[in-house]
Amino acid sequence: MITTDDLRFFLSLAVTRSLAEAARALDVTPPAVTQRLHALEKRLGVRLVNRSGRGTALTDEGRLLALRAEQICGELGDLADELAGRRGVVAGHLRVVAPLGFGQRYIAGLVAEFRGHSENVTASLTLSDGPPRLAADDWDVMVHIGELRDSTLVAYPLAPNRRVLCASPAYLARRGAPAKPEDLRGHDCIALRENDEDVTLWRFKQGRGAAVGVRVSPVLSSNAGETAVEWALAGHGIIVRSEWDVAAHVRERRLVPLLASWSLPQANVVALVKSRQELPARTAGFLAHLRAAFATPPWREKP
Repeated sequence: MITTDDLRFFLSLAVTRSLAEAARALDVTPPAVTQRLHALEKRLGVRLVNRSGRGTALTDEGRLLALRAEQICGELGDLADELAGRRGVVAGHLRVVAPLGFGQRYIAGLVAEFRGHSENVTASLTLSDGPPRLAADDWDVMVHIGELRDSTLVAYPLAPNRRVLCASPAYLARRGAPAKPEDLRGHDCIALRENDEDVTLWRFKQGRGAAVGVRVSPVLSSNAGETAVEWALAGHGIIVRSEWDVAAHVRERRLVPLLASWSLPQANVVALVKSRQELPARTAGFLAHLRAAFATPPWREKP
């Protein structure tokens, strides 16, 4: 026999690319995820996940379980909403998805805070260091940064977020500062590989002039924003990074903004939902909580 907790566990595992990523999303250790998966497979008598050096992939039985689990959990959520609506209370299970670094720093606390104000709500937060592979019924609110590729989703603006070209004082003392975007071709650059973007093409604009694209050859690259920023702080090169991640370093002069008269494409923060139709009370309430929290971006100094 399997429980709804088993189904939710397997759904969390099904949308990640490795057991380690699933462990981070569930806030447990990788051995705990492996042990629970093995126990579930033993109870069901089938293999659900194939594991390799490249990550994880669902078996046919795993895909069937994920599909039915999604349906069952969705129906349970709908039932909870309907019953809650009859009682006039905010209730049910809230599913939030956010980028890994931003979610840890700014969203995790807000999810817990909202749950603390709504005793009939349970909540889960899925954090991903890449584009999440989620089915339509796997989430209620998705926090997204940057360009939005899925035009079917409804976006609620949360906060402005500039991209910043910067380097440490130690790097600039050693190599000097670029005077124009094209100079970056002769500098040590650090690339952050995320969201399937072309991370070696850095695009700049000056006033109303035409955009200038510079193809850099990174000396270092990572899919983890924290690692890329640490490399820049250590003087290993120039980085393009979101304002939310480097604003404090810039204020404290650990990183220096470059090419001040040029701008990079914005990477604004939005909250996504799947429809403009009437939202469950818990989803609408959490959206309001998010928008109030980001009315003044927490990474910007208060006037």
